[in-house]
Amino acid sequence: MPLSPGLCVEGYEFIAQVGQGAVGEVWRARDVKLERFVAIKVLSGPFASDPEGLLRFQREAQLLASLDHPGIAGIYGTLDVEGTPALVLEFVDGPTLAELIERGPVPLDDAIPIALQIATALEAAHEAGVVHRDLKPANIKVRP
Repeated sequence: MPLSPGLCVEGYEFIAQVGQGAVGEVWRARDVKLERFVAIKVLSGPFASDPEGLLRFQREAQLLASLDHPGIAGIYGTLDVEGTPALVLEFVDGPTLAELIERGPVPLDDAIPIALQIATALEAAHEAGVVHRDLKPANIKVRP
């Protein structure tokens, strides 16, 4: 199922693909009703029809919903995008940590606050019993 800009699903207008991972695509979308930007993570490939992949996707939604921390993107709900499950998430603007690192060494005055924010978010997740199994610079957004 190819997604494209302009697609509207349940009050969300898809604007542009902003990421692609092993299990899905992430799109920037506009919540037409609330007039805000959101991220929509759509399950793709074999995971979209695999019962185990669907179960993992549902668990991810439930785990995200159990977390409340400024360093962890919030979840707003779930969607069905042309028969494929999707998560509606807080849109975090800015580069990923991987993109910052690609530009060259991150100045210490910038690196320390980033590291502290990551550590406090991980602490909050761990206190809630959640372990992030794919933590890497490409999965960390850095706000301007």
